[in-house]
Amino acid sequence: MALKTSDVLELHQRWCIADSHADSLMWNRDLCERSSEGHVDFPRLREVGMKLQCFTIVTRGFPFIGGFEAFAVWRGWPREARESEWTRAVWQVDRLAEFCRRSNGQVRITITGRALEENLAQGRLSAVLGIEGAHAIEGQVERVAQLYERGVRFMGLTHLSNNEAGGSSFPLMGNRPLSPLGHSVLEEMARVGMSVDVAHASEQTLEDILAHPTARIFSSHTGVRGAGGGWRNLSDEVLRRIAERGGVVGIILAPVYLGGDAIDDVVRHIEHALGVMGEEGVGIGSDYDGMVALPKGIRDVTDLPKLTEALLRRHPEALVERILGGNFRRYFRETLGSDAG
Repeated sequence: MALKTSDVLELHQRWCIADSHADSLMWNRDLCERSSEGHVDFPRLREVGMKLQCFTIVTRGFPFIGGFEAFAVWRGWPREARESEWTRAVWQVDRLAEFCRRSNGQVRITITGRALEENLAQGRLSAVLGIEGAHAIEGQVERVAQLYERGVRFMGLTHLSNNEAGGSSFPLMGNRPLSPLGHSVLEEMARVGMSVDVAHASEQTLEDILAHPTARIFSSHTGVRGAGGGWRNLSDEVLRRIAERGGVVGIILAPVYLGGDAIDDVVRHIEHALGVMGEEGVGIGSDYDGMVALPKGIRDVTDLPKLTEALLRRHPEALVERILGGNFRRYFRETLGSDAG
């Protein structure tokens, strides 16, 4: 018997629904207001039962010089926020903090595992901050600790192009390894307890990251190579190595990486990852608001129950609950930080 959307939404309200990647901050929308633009805002997240949403900060984002500055002008960023990659990062962190202040206690930037569990118990949405690309620190390793103090809990060393830290998985980038600076940044991230997002790492940079003995590693948004699809999907070997370290891989919703534009294509990637990583290694990393299309039938985050329905037709509730958020709940509970930190 087919599930009703109301039944799935009831499950969503009970479960810890989590998504590990949304680029909503760069669009300069008021996330406290329900919008018909984009994929994500606080009202839509709460409507669909989201309990943990990662918000990622983009400061360069495009493989051509000046692209992001032009984008920021178009979106009405203030001039002082556009001045440098560092000011772009800080402005977005401050914007999310302001949105949370205006949310009447409904959303909080979440920096410890205990706070995550308290938010769940009290019905608040946990907002977890990440950075796309270490170019945001402009070569100043000490800024890793400054970002951590501001609430940032993960960072990818590269994004859509090579930078001074290492190599990007974007086509024709040359598969570069981590640079000496990249190794220093990685070491500092491990020291302060900031997780490493490998979603945009070249194979050589990824290998360097995986070789670090204590780095906390996950992928916020990706497809998996064994299920087909796009150029930066992760191999089975990498999936296994991430799982062995307790990491989670967020399966992207973007058709360009799935090899198809149907919800069943998302399911195919999830199921392949489950087969390689086991039940505790797979989550959802949508790439909402990331300038990529979504599968047919998914307009924005409020259509997430359609994916839940598709998974429930094939898997037991307990496993679907893990995929839809239980695994990222466990990962972030373990890695966000302690109250003493």
